[in-house]
Amino acid sequence: MGKDSKPKDAGGKGKGKQAGGASDESASKGKGKAGKSDGLGTCTYVKARHILCEKQGKINEAYKKLQDGWLSNGDKVPPAEFAKLAAEYSECPSGKKGGDLGWFPRGKMAGPFQEVAFSTAVGATSAPFKST
Repeated sequence: MGKDSKPKDAGGKGKGKQAGGASDESASKGKGKAGKSDGLGTCTYVKARHILCEKQGKINEAYKKLQDGWLSNGDKVPPAEFAKLAAEYSECPSGKKGGDLGWFPRGKMAGPFQEVAFSTAVGATSAPFKST
């Protein structure tokens, strides 16, 4: 899950709705306590992908595609498929990179996004949420 990767700075903080925060890889980096029920323990860094949209209808459309393709069956969204949707729907510059925000530490991202990124299980996709 990229634990040998070096942490990278992530992009800026924009307004909008997020879908799929922490979809691709959300793995611990550095020292932390293990054993929390989410399986992540206390992470120092996570790696996440996202889809950022200003309009609720657009994010709902992207999330419906994720649900129809994988989530409704309880499957994890393959990173390559999430990347295709991010490239198509995301209004963030990271969309060109499949929504990949790279590795980032706690305190780097806006509050709501950080909470979801650090609490979503490895490989899982969150529901859409509003972020600043």
